[in-house]
Amino acid sequence: MKINPFAGLGTTLIEARILGRNSMGIELVEDNVRKIREILSRTPGEGIQEVVQGDSMDPEVFRMYDRRYQLAILHPPYWKAIRFSDDPRDMSNLPDLNSFLGGFSRVLDNTLGVLDGGRYIVLVIGDIYDDGEIIPLGFLTMDIVLKKGLKLKGIVVKNIEENRGKRNKRSLWRYRALKNGLYVFKHEYIFFFQK
Repeated sequence: MKINPFAGLGTTLIEARILGRNSMGIELVEDNVRKIREILSRTPGEGIQEVVQGDSMDPEVFRMYDRRYQLAILHPPYWKAIRFSDDPRDMSNLPDLNSFLGGFSRVLDNTLGVLDGGRYIVLVIGDIYDDGEIIPLGFLTMDIVLKKGLKLKGIVVKNIEENRGKRNKRSLWRYRALKNGLYVFKHEYIFFFQK
């Protein structure tokens, strides 16, 4: 069974259903939980998918279920790059970088507490550009995981230039970057760790 403490709009749960895998997602935003359940009810496939409304920084959310997991997929918000809610517990609303990294560390501790030994964590994250500088969230969060004693088993740099969300929008992204003095990221990292 796999766990996703940042369920978002449910991509991991939906894909698990299609592949016949069991999974659980935790999502802070109640409206997202409703949407995920609605989509899952229409998605063909096997496996059991559960989505829980709660804060992944709170260890009680993980203790509600007496379960062990073999895979954890963590795709946290890229700090303040996109605000996902008005909830102050939302990691995209944390006031500074240290608060964000501390929140990520708490979610990681909670996740490690329910992950079987020898099993895997996949971390998907990108960097952000803020106040004229690059904030290397990928490397900063990778370092947190390594300091918890996990082994880094692989790194994939994913090119996001041609994904569906940005299809036919290259000129728009370039325009926005030039207009606002930004660097447009066309990648995110996928880190593979073993507990």
